[in-house]
Parts: sequence; structure tokens; C-alpha cells
Amino acid sequence: MTDRRPLLVVIPAYNEAETIEEVVTLCLPHADVCVVDDCSTDDTVAHVEAIPGAHLLRHAQNTHIAGALLDGFRFASERGYEHCITMDAGLSHDPDEIPRFHALREADLVIGARTERIDAPWYRHALSWGASTLTNLALKRRLVPWGGAGLRDTTSGYRMYSRRAYELVVSAPMRSRSFDFHLEALAYVFRAGFRVEEVDITYQFSNSSLQMGIVVEALKTCGRLWSEDFQVR
Repeated sequence: MTDRRPLLVVIPAYNEAETIEEVVTLCLPHADVCVVDDCSTDDTVAHVEAIPGAHLLRHAQNTHIAGALLDGFRFASERGYEHCITMDAGLSHDPDEIPRFHALREADLVIGARTERIDAPWYRHALSWGASTLTNLALKRRLVPWGGAGLRDTTSGYRMYSRRAYELVVSAPMRSRSFDFHLEALAYVFRAGFRVEEVDITYQFSNSSLQMGIVVEALKTCGRLWSEDFQVR
């Protein structure tokens, strides 16, 4: 792979046939792309296989977002990619904003802060704000609303990890299975003393797979941030 670029976009996909081709095609001018198909039952795989230059990993069983991202990180590690970007398969994230992340490549984790949200319902704003508030306090183990980690959008899934950051996450005893993966991964990177930064992005709300069980799991993960070290030993 002598023509490999230093940046890999990892895209978890489950039944994303309507959008996956467009997402991958828009990403390829900026980086290599690896789609992790999480046992889709539609034509997601066929669409990815038809795109020249796209990498594809296939799961025989559904592992949810955490398993898909971890396998994407392992793929990146095996091939020596310097950075990994995680991105949604449903066009919620704009691939043309990838250079904004790469401009901050000296950081270990760059989180896309959703400063512009298009068509996002009010309750999604409220949930994101609440989760970010709790996570910021929990990362520093603060019980007062100041002196936290100071991050604006801890739940955003549009991110860039340095190699040492994504390899740290792969080696960590991750327990999350859903969107709380982003909180847990952040905790390991932050508690390791790695450099975390944010970059402004635009978020296009398209659909909602958010269920009450996902919210509960996120709250449990925030609780664990207070009681556990989140350090790889």
C-alpha cells in the first residue's frame, strides 16, 4: 500500500444503502476510507464494493457502533495510519470539513463541536447539552458547575484520533456498545493526559435512532467516570 495516505476515515454502517455511496465518495478526495458493515440486511455492502479505493470490513453479527469503530481502529493500526476520523454514515457529518480536523493533527483527539445544527429537534439540543455538562464535570470529578474539562460537545461522533489515541482505545477495557462509546473513548484519552481539542462543524440532522435505552447507557457511563479511573494499565 505505497499509495496509502496518513488519514483513514472509519464509517460504521448498518443498512445505510441510501447514503453510504455518497458519503464515501465525498470522503475519498480527503482521505482513505474504511466502511465497517455491521451485518446490514440491505445493499450497503454492494454499494461500498462498487467504489474504487474504498476498504470494507464485514461483520457476520451486529456489534453496534462500538464494535464497528474498534475494528476500524484495528484496521488502521495494522496499516500504520497516523490518524483516524470517525464519521456517521447518514450524511449528518460533512466530509468536506475533514481538512478542519487534519489542520489540528498535533492534537491526539479532535472533537467536532456541532456549533451549527440544521433541522435538529430541541430535545436533541437539550440531551447533548446535558450530556456534555455531566461529562465535563465527571472527567474532572467535579460536583460544582465550574472547573470541569471545558469541552463544548462531548457526545459528537465526528472526531479525529491520533494513532496513539486510537491504539489506546483499542487496548482499553471498553464496556460501551452504543453511542456512549464516544464518552468512554474520550475518558480514556483525557485521563491519559493526551491533548484534546475541538473544531467547529455543521451537523445536519437526518434521522434519529436515539432510544431511551441509549440515554440510560450514556448516563451510566457518565456515572462510571466519577467512580472509575479509565486508565489503561
